[in-house]
Amino acid sequence: MNKAELITVIAEKVGVTKKQAEDMVECVVDTVTETLKKGGEVTIAGFGAFSAKQRAGRTGVNPQNPSEKIQIPSVTVPKFKAGKGLKDALKSGPPAPAM
Repeated sequence: MNKAELITVIAEKVGVTKKQAEDMVECVVDTVTETLKKGGEVTIAGFGAFSAKQRAGRTGVNPQNPSEKIQIPSVTVPKFKAGKGLKDALKSGPPAPAM
């Protein structure tokens, strides 16, 4: 499912226009992004938790010249930890049909 399909499903289920559903999705994405950039965490009960994690710098190998070592800098990466409700929903029952 892509963003446009998600917007369509939300519009149909909630009974709002596609534009309103698009605004809702954009608001959620922007809010999660801004919270993570500030070092916070977003937890949605029964679904999961979004957080930002610092990945340490390390020494790597240049793929074009394997004998050359390169320094890979530390970076902040997003992390998602699935909640119990989501885990249980995926464990029970057959997989949902592809859309």
